[in-house]
Parts: sequence; structure tokens; C-alpha cells
Amino acid sequence: MKSILAGTAPLLLLALPVAVAAQQAKPEDTEQWSPAVPVVTPGRSDTASPPSDAIVLFDGKSLDQWANVKDGAPAGWTVADGIATVKKEAGNIQTRRSFGSYQLHLEYRIPANVTGKGQARGNSGLFLASTGPGDTGYELQIMDSYHNDTYVNGQAGAIYKQFPPLANPARKPGEWQSIDVVWTKPTFAADGSVKTPAYLTAYFNGVLVQDHVALRGETLYIGKPSYKPYDKAPIKLQAHGDPSPPISYRNIWVRDLDRSAS
Repeated sequence: MKSILAGTAPLLLLALPVAVAAQQAKPEDTEQWSPAVPVVTPGRSDTASPPSDAIVLFDGKSLDQWANVKDGAPAGWTVADGIATVKKEAGNIQTRRSFGSYQLHLEYRIPANVTGKGQARGNSGLFLASTGPGDTGYELQIMDSYHNDTYVNGQAGAIYKQFPPLANPARKPGEWQSIDVVWTKPTFAADGSVKTPAYLTAYFNGVLVQDHVALRGETLYIGKPSYKPYDKAPIKLQAHGDPSPPISYRNIWVRDLDRSAS
């Protein structure tokens, strides 16, 4: 028996690096490419003005309701002609207030001269609850999905790396588009375990793309999503580092659904 074990030990050692390599996580592990999301032509609609009980997060004049994610300094994005344009070197921005469950409306525009392809084309993101200074939170993808192929759980309207949208109603670059969401925050037990998951309903250009979906946890670029306990958190907009011209936002407002905004 001793001689048999001695002879197999080198084989076990040789197999070990292979096993370790097989366990190495990669971004592609959580990319879903099929089935394809059906394309839908959205109807036309005017800008949705805020309801009387809404908190206006961007009225076209200033980003006073927002701050830089890294250091809390004033949001460094460009504001002109009633719109806010991502300034990539300024980084991500987040609301100065924190929210639990809420209804949110925003409008965005992919530049007509957008370049690149896949995830490197008009990429941004709506982080529904930004729980820390890093890229953590729960992301609804915003990017150019008009005749632009990428993994389906990474296209516009997807809960990033979790659930593809039910439809692709993206308008062509240069046109304004709308996102409307109802966010139901997760709840946690005293020990940090999940009592109820987060739920998301989302409309993209008036078309239902997420139907009261139970999220699997926070967004991760690499690896499986997981939850981290929180009660209220800011809402974040992403300044993605892709090389295409930056996208713009306008008319952003939120309605507090648990009356616990601070």
C-alpha cells in the first residue's frame, strides 16, 4: 500500500494546478448569450413631468442632489442646456439622500456619434442601491442596445449579470429614452441573513422589461451575486470607462415608497 501511494503522489501534485485553474473565476462565467431578447419598437411619449410628491433629483439646472461616490465632493458631470452629461474622469455619482423602496424615473440619450461595440458602446448603469464606495449595489444596465450585440444579461434593461430584459425596445442613438422602475428593498434578519429578497419592476421606453423579479444579490462583474445587509442606500449613476462618447441624462425624479428617505 505504501508503494502505491508513493507512486500516485506525483500524479496528484501534477493534477493540483489544473484543478486550481478550473476554479479560477472569469467574467465570462456569468455572461448569458441566449436565448436572444425579442426586439420591440417602442411607442412615442413626451417627457414625464414629476408628480406632486416626487423628489426631483435633476431638474436640468444643477446636480446639487448628487455627489461624487469616492469622496462626497460635488458631482463633477457637465450640466448644460437642461441635461447632465457623464464626465468619465469625474467618476460615478450618487444621490445625497438615501432611500429604501421607491419609484424612479429617468431619461437618457446615447450620443448620435457613439462608437465601439458590445459593452464598450454607450455604457452606463443605474445602481438601484449603492451600498458602498466601490462598484457595489444592484445594477440595471444602461447602454446602447440598438443593433448592438452583447450577452443578453448585460444589455440595456437587464439586471446586470442576472436577468435579461423581457424585450429590447431600445431607440437608436441620438434619441431620448426612458427608464421607470419600482424598487422594493430587501430585508434582513438580525444575523444578516436574507428575510425577503429585493424585487424590481422596470419599464424601458414604456415597455415592461423586468416583471417583479427577485434579485439574487448585489451586482458582481466576476462571480455569483450575493447579499449584503443594508436598510437605506443612495442611488448611483455610473461613469463607465469605455472609450465611446459619454451619454447624457435629464428629468430624474423619485417617489419614496416606504417614507423612510433621509
